[in-house]
Amino acid sequence: MDDFSKLAKLFLEGNEDDAIHYLSQMGPTPNRLHLYEQFLTPTMYHIGALWERNEISVADEHLATAVCDFVLSQLDSMEKRKVEKNASKALLFGIEEEQHYLGLKMVASTFREYGWDVRYLGPNLPLDHALTQVNRYKPDVIGVSAALSYRLPVLKDVIEHLARLEWSPTVLIGGRMAKEYDLRSFASDRVLIVKDLHQLEAWIEGNEEDINATS
Repeated sequence: MDDFSKLAKLFLEGNEDDAIHYLSQMGPTPNRLHLYEQFLTPTMYHIGALWERNEISVADEHLATAVCDFVLSQLDSMEKRKVEKNASKALLFGIEEEQHYLGLKMVASTFREYGWDVRYLGPNLPLDHALTQVNRYKPDVIGVSAALSYRLPVLKDVIEHLARLEWSPTVLIGGRMAKEYDLRSFASDRVLIVKDLHQLEAWIEGNEEDINATS
């Protein structure tokens, strides 16, 4: 049994403590990005595939999601950089009718680990409500998550609105749609397609180097 199948079994059993213990054995201070990409993400994809094949019920999938959410919260409570007064700001949300949110929480955790001030709005957020928060918070980066291909027109509308914001924030598009579909037509000097957390981390580190070089 591969590593993510073992973790999936613990998630489907609702076994939070053993799941945390299992991940803690990956090293004395496990790298969160490694845990997200090598364990949690493939585990939840595996569980999703089980559900699609009717090998588990909706209730099983919901239980596994809840356990994964708990694990993410525990990992996010690990030591991270202090948020400075003038820290860069990121605002993250999933588009309307998108219920997937675990990947978005991993993105929020990654930004926090680098000392960003993060506002996580969760999934299934209508554009008008998202824009209210965006205009109030005025983030440097807006992260948008989408998974389902039939929501592509909604994603296009969201990007067009965000690209017109007067202070020119960077818009990052992620989620399963970014991994499985060619979204290059949406990309621009202000809109980036981010396929995984390694790419996100590389972008954050490059952005910090640019800031330090000009300060």
